[in-house]
Amino acid sequence: MKLSKYIVIVVMMLFITQTQAQNAFDHSTWDQALLLNVSDEGKVDYNGFMRDSSQLYKYFKQLSDNKPKESWTREEKLAYWINAYNAYTIKLIIDSYPLKSIKDLKDPWGTKFFKIDGEWHSLGELEHKILRKFNDPRIHFAINCASFSCPVVWNRAYTGDNVQEALDAQAKKFINDPTRNTITSTEVNVSKIFSLYKKDFKVNGGDVKDFINRYAKVKIGKQPKKGYK
Repeated sequence: MKLSKYIVIVVMMLFITQTQAQNAFDHSTWDQALLLNVSDEGKVDYNGFMRDSSQLYKYFKQLSDNKPKESWTREEKLAYWINAYNAYTIKLIIDSYPLKSIKDLKDPWGTKFFKIDGEWHSLGELEHKILRKFNDPRIHFAINCASFSCPVVWNRAYTGDNVQEALDAQAKKFINDPTRNTITSTEVNVSKIFSLYKKDFKVNGGDVKDFINRYAKVKIGKQPKKGYK
């Protein structure tokens, strides 16, 4: 009887492990592409991405054919959509390269230029209709719009296992970047991201200042002089 119980437990564990493996999305192709073509400081080598385009387009097909399932964890879904946004931003650039600025393109965030599960999407849809619905303002420091004012690209792929820690790291890095935010106890001059998405940063009963203070090395005082870069 005890042996039968043991066999049942083993079978159940194997089933759970197999199900988790089926649910997991392999972002290793994107991870390798980022390591090769994005510096630790976030500088993107678009020529390098074009040289490795066969691997990159392999990843696009993986994204297109494997839309997140309901059985995926919240972290797995979040990682998928962040990676999708950043990967398709790279695609948008290299498909029109050489390009001085993404803003030189006609409606870059509104144009539907890639398919996921047979449905056409735009970067704007991924950001506003999917990613922002996670109600996690840290996503604004993880997705990159290929513009200097945007947060720098992390040169690793987000995964279900690393996404929480990585989002904290990206938020801390962006908020304490003096080229994007100037924070003293009496004067604050921060990125327009905090103005454009003010509502997103009102989490757990706090406001933009509370969110910034969570990550800032220098905390904002009670009545600082405020401005936006």
